[in-house]
Amino acid sequence: MGFGSAVATAFKKYATFSGRASRSEYWWFFLFYILAFMAASFIDVAMGNVESGIMGWIVLLILFLPTIAISVRRLHDINMSGWWYLVFLVPIAGIFFMVFWFTKKGDEGDNRFGSDPLGTDVGEVFS
Repeated sequence: MGFGSAVATAFKKYATFSGRASRSEYWWFFLFYILAFMAASFIDVAMGNVESGIMGWIVLLILFLPTIAISVRRLHDINMSGWWYLVFLVPIAGIFFMVFWFTKKGDEGDNRFGSDPLGTDVGEVFS
């Protein structure tokens, strides 16, 4: 999955907490999130709104729900409940757990949260 299709999929499923998201889908959207926030910060500096950071807050509000949804779907891809996203609230250690889980390869084939987002079933490859 490429940059454009990952961002489009994330916005198409902006409030979908079921199903699975591949590593590429998650990390391309994460890159989009960082670039959007950097652009908003640049605009804030150019407009002299450094203290309020209004554009940064707007980007944060727009991307808040899609970010949580794609994170939950990413956890589903490694066969973990979306409730594990709350580990992110644990200071310092939570971030390390989340990065580890989000970089982990997803389950091949179907799992309890749905079919493989890469569409490659082990049986299909070897048949």
